[in-house]
Amino acid sequence: MIKKVFLLFVFTAVSLFAMNFQTASKEELMSIKGIGEKRATAIMKYRRTHKIKSADDLKNIPGIGDEIANNAKRGIKNADKKVSRTKKSVKSATRKTKERTKKVKEKKAKTLKKVKEQKGKVLKKSKKKAGDLTKRAEKKAKSKAKKSLKKVKAKAKK
Repeated sequence: MIKKVFLLFVFTAVSLFAMNFQTASKEELMSIKGIGEKRATAIMKYRRTHKIKSADDLKNIPGIGDEIANNAKRGIKNADKKVSRTKKSVKSATRKTKERTKKVKEKKAKTLKKVKEQKGKVLKKSKKKAGDLTKRAEKKAKSKAKKSLKKVKAKAKK
């Protein structure tokens, strides 16, 4: 009695997880380890003229051998492809981020260079204006230069 219940359980589990190769979509077929786009297309082409009752029938299709048929029979999925695609997309995103960061740094360096140039111009103008004035007037001119420099920096940040 226990053997019959166990066999019934095993049969139910296998039938629930088994793939119907006669109606499976291309993506479902490609999820099996060893079956890519070309083999999935070959299976779909083959099933138009032949019935596929079990995974053993896949051996009749050119390019599909015992190993792939066994993977299909056991339901071994192709998790490696998903992982490699994810790794590729992460590498791509990392590369794009590095490129963007480099562009931002270059733009920042150009802006800082402009700010330094303008700072020098402002200081020269303020010294020129201060020329013969007293020290008090020079301090006033320098503070004006600092204020205008702050304005220039604020504009540069935008």
